Amino acid sequence: MNHLRFLRYIDEIARSGSIRAAAERLHVAPSAVNRRLQDIEQELDAPLFERLPRGMRLTAAGEMFITYVRTRQAELEQVRSNIEELKGLRRGTVKLICSQGLAPSFVPQAISSFRRQHPLVEFRVQVGDHVQALSALRAMETDLILVFNLDSEPDLHPIVFHDQKLLAVMHKDHPLAQQGPAIRLADCAAYPLALPNRDTAGRQMLERFLLRRSIDLKPMVESNSFELLRGCLYHQEAVTFQFESGAVTDGGQLLTREIEDRGFPLGHILMARLAKRQLPVIAHAFAEHVLGLLGQEEP
Repeated sequence: MNHLRFLRYIDEIARSGSIRAAAERLHVAPSAVNRRLQDIEQELDAPLFERLPRGMRLTAAGEMFITYVRTRQAELEQVRSNIEELKGLRRGTVKLICSQGLAPSFVPQAISSFRRQHPLVEFRVQVGDHVQALSALRAMETDLILVFNLDSEPDLHPIVFHDQKLLAVMHKDHPLAQQGPAIRLADCAAYPLALPNRDTAGRQMLERFLLRRSIDLKPMVESNSFELLRGCLYHQEAVTFQFESGAVTDGGQLLTREIEDRGFPLGHILMARLAKRQLPVIAHAFAEHVLGLLGQEEP
């Protein structure tokens, strides 16, 4: 399948923006990459890239060709997965992009329990926000996305749509931990707050709810790192917020409390694939496994 390998050269140029960078990633000589590009452009009788002072940019013809390349690569992965299934070998690679809140606990647990049944399966997991997840899915760089509070779009096929509560998280010795299983946001406002930044689904949900209320949640610390935010809970009686599937209790050192404000909304987890793309068998099996963990049926 040498022709597919040569098509990958074009894909790497598009991803990296230069022949030299593509060659480094492919572990071949730049002259070999450039030669294959020239061969394909000659065969198509059209330039695939604009040669710019600072790199390469796809032409309109190049955009069409790269869609063809990535579609062929995805179809080949599907065929390989089906062949492995035919041979009775549950192996292959699952490519997944997940929200940061799901990375510390939920996704590792899902992978671990899945690999107990299918020990030959490998995973390539990236952590990203909604924009990164959708971009990678549409570029066929990932099989699945698993994110918080993303509404399904026309080109997505939802596999999991699962309600999620946003919880307050605090140290077990925090004064609010003694108030019972539920607290109000006004109670949290009296203590230092360690809040995720405004790109995160939980923060956006909080701010939409508070928009017409007199409660002002001003963060002591604001960060895109959930690990850093959890660390803040061990100091200064800080409080943070996390969806229930992403809440990590650090072996009992941290506690969660529900938010009892009237009308406080539910969030959701969405797992989706591209609607026009059939998943590799092993990726489909992992998606069904996640459905089972959440006690859901496919919507």
